[in-house]
Amino acid sequence: MAEKVRVRFAPSPTGKVHIGNIRAAIFNWLYARHMGGEFLLRVEDTDLERSTPEAIQTLLDCMAWLGLDADGEVMYQTSQREHHLAVAEELVAKGFAYRENKGGQGECVIFRMPKEGVIEYDDLVKGHLTKQAKDTQDFVIVRSDGSPVFHLANVLDDITQGVTHIIRGDDHVENTFKHIQLFKALGAPVPKYAHLPMIVNHAGKPYSKRDGSAFVGEFREQGYLPETLFNYLALLGWAPGDDREIMTREEMVEAFDFAKCKSSPAQFDLKKLTWMNGEYIACQPKAEFERELTARLTAAGLPETPLNGHLDELVGHIQPRTKTYADLPGNCRCFFDEAFPFEAKDVEKRLHAEGVPELLETVAEHFERAPEFVAAALEADIKAFCQARGDKGMGAVVHPVRVALSGSMTGIGLFEMAELLGRERSVRRLRTAAARLRDGSL
Repeated sequence: MAEKVRVRFAPSPTGKVHIGNIRAAIFNWLYARHMGGEFLLRVEDTDLERSTPEAIQTLLDCMAWLGLDADGEVMYQTSQREHHLAVAEELVAKGFAYRENKGGQGECVIFRMPKEGVIEYDDLVKGHLTKQAKDTQDFVIVRSDGSPVFHLANVLDDITQGVTHIIRGDDHVENTFKHIQLFKALGAPVPKYAHLPMIVNHAGKPYSKRDGSAFVGEFREQGYLPETLFNYLALLGWAPGDDREIMTREEMVEAFDFAKCKSSPAQFDLKKLTWMNGEYIACQPKAEFERELTARLTAAGLPETPLNGHLDELVGHIQPRTKTYADLPGNCRCFFDEAFPFEAKDVEKRLHAEGVPELLETVAEHFERAPEFVAAALEADIKAFCQARGDKGMGAVVHPVRVALSGSMTGIGLFEMAELLGRERSVRRLRTAAARLRDGSL
């Protein structure tokens, strides 16, 4: 009978969860679910100053938001301290470790690395890796203050949890040569290893806060969906083997295979993440999007039930255009707030031209006398007006009118916008903009 796969995510909580760490959790989770195994969570909380209850809760919240459900009870590394120290004593007694006062800092327990032969293992991502034993150095496993070092604690906890596969970032490749020797000295089976490629920026350097948002909480605040972030991070270092990019959780679980993982660095592309988020938002149930829109408008101090009951129509227009939830208040402000901002570049390009104040006044008159204030009728009227002027298209009229109504060139269609604003507000805004252009305040 095949051995049951048991993997673990073993973060050290600091209050913020880096996308590189959560990407490792995602790969562990996918492999466990693909293999019908178990995904374990171990909180390496030995740094008591940083691993506060708040930091641990932040970690758990991020995992819950992304749907990374762990199997069984969470192991806290501090609970294993006595076991770690007892095993260190056993290693000394058996000659695998020794005590020494290194650098006058007090007596430490040091693990003895072999000095002959080769240390080797088959990495599920990087292939066969080797290191000459003579190129290794003995290393501390218990500090002079009596605290176990990461190397010892990490290996012992993997043994305690029965971990069969260790899936982590490739910054741990060198540690693995040490850990293999620890497993052997302890008489425990050596797990299989898979070292994931580093996430890098456009220059090929490790991706960090200097490159933009780097923590899960930041992406959540900016309005990225958990489904998007999970999907995108899963594709940083892995591909299903076809052209699929947007995949359901079930599809990713079914397709996941280390043979399709890449060993080369994975470049983080914010534009692609944002595009993917827009695709996910566009497919959301309308009611779900409307709830999020209403919540964000309320948080921004805008009306909770705007547009006199026409929120449903606005949702229909803006949901397919929304890339992140954080964009919503700004993109919708013109519908609820007469003090909406004007984009300077759009004002300069579309309103600061000869004859624009007169044009806005004329369109205001057309809007004022329109028999039906609906998008189709308004568009037909303005199209006829442009033809009568001899315009080749409608841009010379539509663009300045759009900026006068909303302050920007971006957004939903002009005539749909006017219909949602209503006759009175649309006419008033056009005449106000014309007046401000004349007195130089716009």
